[in-house]
Amino acid sequence: MNSHDLLLVHIGTVIEEDSLSLGQLCRACSIHADWIISLIEEGIIEPQGEDIRLWRFSGASLVRARSALRLQHDLEINLAGIALALDLMEEIESLRAQIKTLGHA
Repeated sequence: MNSHDLLLVHIGTVIEEDSLSLGQLCRACSIHADWIISLIEEGIIEPQGEDIRLWRFSGASLVRARSALRLQHDLEINLAGIALALDLMEEIESLRAQIKTLGHA
């Protein structure tokens, strides 16, 4: 991913085909690696790869990390609460998509 792509990610466009390194994810979220590692430990995001130096993160991980950051900043929710909230938000979105599909059938 080049610097132009990272700028697009930073301003809100998720580039799903590319993956981000730990450093790129940290820069895109404007946070330290320790916080990203905490998200991984809590199961909020999942890196691809075994070695921390080779970790790659998807666009979905970027979206979840940013959402987690907003939940922590705006509502002061702890990491366990963030994991639950994000899972529930994804479930609601999935149910809405199903209802929309059924409504057009």
